[in-house]
Amino acid sequence: MGLGHDHGHGPSTADASTRRLWPMAVGMAVIGVFFVVELTVGVVVNSLALIADAGHMLTDVVAMAMGLTALLLARHGGTAGEKTFGWHRAEVFTAVANAVLLIGVAVFVLYEAVERMGTDPQVPGLTLIVVALIGLAANVAVMLLLRSDAEGSIAVRGAYMEVLADAVGSIGVLIAGVVAMTTGWGYADIVVAVLIALWVAPRAVKLAADALRILSQRAPAHVDVDAVRADLAALPGVHDVHDLHIWTLTTGMDVVTVHLGSDADNADVLPAAREVLAHHGLDHATVQVDPVEMQKRCHRDLTW
Repeated sequence: MGLGHDHGHGPSTADASTRRLWPMAVGMAVIGVFFVVELTVGVVVNSLALIADAGHMLTDVVAMAMGLTALLLARHGGTAGEKTFGWHRAEVFTAVANAVLLIGVAVFVLYEAVERMGTDPQVPGLTLIVVALIGLAANVAVMLLLRSDAEGSIAVRGAYMEVLADAVGSIGVLIAGVVAMTTGWGYADIVVAVLIALWVAPRAVKLAADALRILSQRAPAHVDVDAVRADLAALPGVHDVHDLHIWTLTTGMDVVTVHLGSDADNADVLPAAREVLAHHGLDHATVQVDPVEMQKRCHRDLTW
């Protein structure tokens, strides 16, 4: 019986130890300050669009705080005792929480919009325009800070999506302000708030689905499991591939374990198998080679 284990990580692997923390911290401060400003103005002028956008700003702050905590845990959390995987998956839980927050805000805004129907809302268009322009500038600045790290971390991606939603919201508020100022049609405020909520909701669901895919330990979407199995089975001396498990620990950290039935020399099979797995982007691999006399027993003992 031979075991092969490979921890090699290529340059594309987004390990928590290499992720930048300062963009999240700076972004959280910028968005936090503007949240207070926008909420205050929204309540004073009774603008649902401003309040809706401020609600998204609040989820931004919470998302960044949780994301920053998750990244710190992944970087500095211990792996002793029961925590054999460390705290890397804290990022995934953060993404789920972000998605729930976004959906909650969307539902609240839709509820408030229904409640305000028939009230002939009056909002000061110029105030909406000024606040929206400031908010859009803040959102764009934070998006630029987070953009380079968004693909490498699901926690950062969740925060980035929150800020992107706010940027769209600020554009909507800007449009509502222009309409209100030029036509006096106050319902533009409610219409924009509803459109913001409807734009955010499906993206929040997509983020939650990505996180739940990881938590349910399904194979990564970019990995063709059947192709991996076929390529391993095609190796010289390998006549059986079983107990193949491929899952994602957190963004950029895919893991695979597999048993190979083979009568060839382990020194030949293991490097070839690792090369195949690396070709599929699976650098963190554990390969067990079962000799002929072990294979029936291995199949009998495996129940999942």
